[in-house]
Amino acid sequence: MRLDPRTIRANARNLAKEALMTPDERTPDERRAAGEALREKVPHKAHATWEALADRPDPVALLKEQGTSRVQALLPVRYERMSVSAFTFYRGGALIMASDLSHTPSTGIVVQACGDAHISNFGLFNSPERRTVFDINDFDETAPGPWEWDVKRLAASVEICGRDRGFSKAERKTAVRACVRGYCDGMAKFASMGTMDVWYAHLDVEEFIAKFPNLATKKQRKQLQKALDKAKSKDSTRAVGKLTEVVDGKLRIVSDPPIIIPMRDEAERIAAADLIDSIGMERIVRLVLANYCMTLTPDKRHLIEQYHGVDMAMKVVGVGSVGTRAFIVVMEGAGREDPLVLQIKEAQESVLERFCGKSEFEQHGQRVVVGQRAIQSASDMLLGWCRLIGEDGLPKDYYVRQLWDGKGSLDLTVIDAEGLAVLAEQCGWTLAHAHARSGDRFKIAGYLGDGTDFVKAIGKFARAYADQNEADFARFEEALEAGEL
Repeated sequence: MRLDPRTIRANARNLAKEALMTPDERTPDERRAAGEALREKVPHKAHATWEALADRPDPVALLKEQGTSRVQALLPVRYERMSVSAFTFYRGGALIMASDLSHTPSTGIVVQACGDAHISNFGLFNSPERRTVFDINDFDETAPGPWEWDVKRLAASVEICGRDRGFSKAERKTAVRACVRGYCDGMAKFASMGTMDVWYAHLDVEEFIAKFPNLATKKQRKQLQKALDKAKSKDSTRAVGKLTEVVDGKLRIVSDPPIIIPMRDEAERIAAADLIDSIGMERIVRLVLANYCMTLTPDKRHLIEQYHGVDMAMKVVGVGSVGTRAFIVVMEGAGREDPLVLQIKEAQESVLERFCGKSEFEQHGQRVVVGQRAIQSASDMLLGWCRLIGEDGLPKDYYVRQLWDGKGSLDLTVIDAEGLAVLAEQCGWTLAHAHARSGDRFKIAGYLGDGTDFVKAIGKFARAYADQNEADFARFEEALEAGEL
């Protein structure tokens, strides 16, 4: 079944209330049966095909459209990062795929979708209890949407990553199927669990390591342990050591324009203003922090109030995020050895919203934070948001979090085929957990059944969409060469 964008939007708006807010009073067995019945309407095999419409939007035009709300001087950085490979292009092209997915089959079951569930957006971070866990780690695009869209974006990313690494067709097929099987098995498991058990379920570092001894080589386990050790060491203290220097006895962020531009002296303020807008950067940051604190619980607000800012800078981050306004603030508590580094990041409209309906939240920063808390097993305890009105009279939304809090990931540039399959399976399980927390796990599990046909169908879709991505990447390279971007 191919749904047009209006149908998708209607489903998202109408069903989001049912799936995410209004309790379903049917029994779990009745909801499973309802999901199973959907196979008549949307057979598993319907998900296998990808066929571009004759009037499919030009991917370059979509990128240009998305760039209009971003810092124009930083767009070359974004396009440079996307141009490294077909995989990096895919990472930056969430809008392109959302547009394509709006014309693909959907069961109408809505979850709090990640919106950009590619394999590089899963990784390690510290929970508030200081345990290292594995989960989704990027939520800029999160919004209510069809669960299938996340699954297809994740599966396609595994195929594209495998091509980028030069793996054989058989090796890529194994990895993609492991990914989708991880999702199906995870959803079946969560549908057999109590609601609180699902909410508290997580994949901690010990459990993650335990997956590797029987499935990976000694070299792979060594690479994993290296990634874990690096993640555990990534905190505010390490961020200060990497990003700052001591000048006249004070911490100062090291300047590295246009990626990092401190705002402590007039020349650098002017450089930052040229990139962002004419309003003072220090004023933006201070207003954001003041308003952000009001979204924290009293205890977290008291915690933040024990720190004071010592330096701030504009800092370019990510691939797809480049061009959105982002800042870092270095703070001290009891002294220089007691640092806290916060990231202030602009939140714009989710790529899902134009196809699935506007967010119920007026502020996009709030959309990101609420969505993250809904689908992530353990979120940063300092998450918050705020809105400022710029000199142009338009609102600018931001969310705030710790810059580094045990964040880490496996290096996909060196991962081997077996390692990719293991990682993909864990990503599939993790995505299922996010959807089980926010959507109807019984209905999705009922629709999936034993998962066999669904796994095969998504595998075929992933290969077909990887071909589309390569064609889009070629178009993107031509546009760069011709000066269109």
